[in-house]
Amino acid sequence: METFEKYDWTIEVEDTGLRIDKYLAEEAAEWSRSQIQQWIKDGNVQVNGQQVKANYKLAENDEIIVKVPPKKELEVQAESIPLHIVYEDHDVVVVNKPRGMVVHPAPGHYSGTLVNALLAHCDDLSGINGVLRPGIVHRIDMDTSGLLMVAKNDLAHESLVNQLKEHSVHRIYTALVHGVIPHDKGTIDAPIGRDPKDRKKMTTTHKNSKDAVTHFVVKERFQGFSLVECKLETGRTHQIRVHMQYIGFPIVGDPLYGQKKSLDIDGQALHAKTLGFKHPRTGEYLEFDSAIPEDMEQLIEELREREK
Repeated sequence: METFEKYDWTIEVEDTGLRIDKYLAEEAAEWSRSQIQQWIKDGNVQVNGQQVKANYKLAENDEIIVKVPPKKELEVQAESIPLHIVYEDHDVVVVNKPRGMVVHPAPGHYSGTLVNALLAHCDDLSGINGVLRPGIVHRIDMDTSGLLMVAKNDLAHESLVNQLKEHSVHRIYTALVHGVIPHDKGTIDAPIGRDPKDRKKMTTTHKNSKDAVTHFVVKERFQGFSLVECKLETGRTHQIRVHMQYIGFPIVGDPLYGQKKSLDIDGQALHAKTLGFKHPRTGEYLEFDSAIPEDMEQLIEELREREK
């Protein structure tokens, strides 16, 4: 028996009159409009409990339910790619991911990912997330470097996912941002959801969003830039990048949320520096730290030199 993932929306007044296929394509960036139209034809999309056509115009308070059929899993190949393993035992692997590496296969990136490398490195990984995401319990963006925990079995996977849900995983990022932040520390509490104008981006919004909280501390100030440490309380897509832009200090080199004129770095100056969690089997607290990439360190040194 096939298991369907279920998604639901309640239509607000500003979205009345929109075609349902257009609305869903804007709300869920991972779904194409043609895919949505096929689901509508197949009866997997209902409004107020009734099947509709793709050109159905939405009304205020309409209840949309989308049942997403299971994906046909692709076979992911193991690839001998060098990995910086920070820690490994029978349950967990902690990897320091380089900037530019995608975490798991997706359209346009079916090889060269962290998963391809892990399959060659490990004999066993948790199968909870299926063939495309074995062992993956959380991820960091392709253009972000740093620490990531991977589950080698289902016991470890469930424990680590629960710790993430409980916000008990200790995650600190180092970021170089545009602008001189006047406060020594602060908390950004702003919900994050899909940007309706650009499906590739997230934004701070109260519509179809999830709570997002980032704590930051300013470590150094330079002429026109600040070095900050950001502690994640929640883990939303692009959270630090969106939150720093939201308060007016976008991350250096960020291709989606940053300034067009930035410092010379290949990708964004954002690094997952510290990762701490309870071992899924022993309950012992483990914490790991990683140095920021050389090119990011070089940028910081250049900014320090300008101050002299």
